[in-house]
Amino acid sequence: MSVATQQNLVERIWARDATVWAGADEDKWLGWLDEPQRMQERAGEIAEFAKSAHTKFETFVLLGMGGSSLAPEVLKRTFGKKQLHVLDTTHPEMIRHAEEALDLTKTMFIVSSKSGTTLETLSQYAYFWEQTGNPEQFVAVTDPGSKLEELAEERGMRVFHGEPTIGGRYSALSPFGIVPAALMGIDVERLLTNAERMAEACRSEANPGLQLGLELGEGWRQGRDKVCIEDTEGNFGLWAEQLIAESTGKQGKGLVPAPGERFEGPDRQGAEVHLADAYAIGGEFFRWEFAVAVAGSILEINPFDQPDVQAAKDKTKEVLASGDDPKLEPQGSLDELLASAEPPNYVAIQAFIDPMRERELEPLVERAHATGCVATKGLGPRYLHSTGQLHKGGPPTGLFVQVVDDTGPEIPIPGEDFGFGRLIRAQAEGDFRSLQERGRQIVRVRLEDL
Repeated sequence: MSVATQQNLVERIWARDATVWAGADEDKWLGWLDEPQRMQERAGEIAEFAKSAHTKFETFVLLGMGGSSLAPEVLKRTFGKKQLHVLDTTHPEMIRHAEEALDLTKTMFIVSSKSGTTLETLSQYAYFWEQTGNPEQFVAVTDPGSKLEELAEERGMRVFHGEPTIGGRYSALSPFGIVPAALMGIDVERLLTNAERMAEACRSEANPGLQLGLELGEGWRQGRDKVCIEDTEGNFGLWAEQLIAESTGKQGKGLVPAPGERFEGPDRQGAEVHLADAYAIGGEFFRWEFAVAVAGSILEINPFDQPDVQAAKDKTKEVLASGDDPKLEPQGSLDELLASAEPPNYVAIQAFIDPMRERELEPLVERAHATGCVATKGLGPRYLHSTGQLHKGGPPTGLFVQVVDDTGPEIPIPGEDFGFGRLIRAQAEGDFRSLQERGRQIVRVRLEDL
């Protein structure tokens, strides 16, 4: 691509030209381009809110999934902030861990959902509301007019509105990332200043976002569709994974994010993370957002929709509506699946387990690596809001291993006729069926059998 063509591409992106991509409704999803500047105007208000919250509360729990949880989780790890806990699972054991670890009277809950209808988040919210019932202990982050906004206002909670022209995976620098950041004690003005500088740089000729996007897109053209994201102490790849997978994995093509994987190999490319200090992550969020938009133009897809995400949700609803409680028995042969694996396959481990037991997956990860393939690992149901789109809509090269464990005694969800245990089992079964319907190779194993 010539310099003139590159600059033309940049100008068209900033001009909101949907024909850069698929010419659908992409122009309606580009609010993230201006969000650093827009949020600077709200930073003072958010910082004041956080300062007041710190006079009453010692710990903060984010209830959210995918685009609402991954940026706060990475910010927490990058800045080493221990007072924020991110609850992005429906596993009963994790609900129990949270209750045991927290003094609920000194805890504020951030209920975070763009749509305001996220089943996992509303279930967590209903549970902890029943435990406390104090509107001062809850703050909602949601888009205007959502079901969550309505409920929060009825109950007298503080509400921070998101920007409706930004999709979840592009929302790191919006209230979905900035409100939790402020509650962690991060200087949000400084964070946003870094983001604003990068936004300006992404208009220039020496455009860092453009260059990364061209590398991602050209790598894909050459068959190097596995993006091996450099490891960082804050696990930046956890956030970038959703951005890449959900944005590019559709129409039978896509980039497969593989955080921490070695980039040597004919189907792989490396991607560096530039963090001179913790606050540089504000700029890095924006650089990767711009880069993935550029890569989407090379793949000729709409990077702002997620047409296949609904499939697993629909299957989950079917399972719940049937009244059945799936037993999640082992299915298929793990040995045969791994014996068939060779590049350009990738092995995706999908673990519907207590997140505190994640390390027990290591023997399985090692076996996956022994095949010579890229191995990815996602905790369910979190990955359904992250890489699930790629698994179903992306290239048919994934080999899937679903891992389940014993969820322990049931925990009821207020207002529902099912509990957290049945919900996570329905989510596991729903995704298993959804992948099978698409002809994907998938097996199920128990964590205890690894």
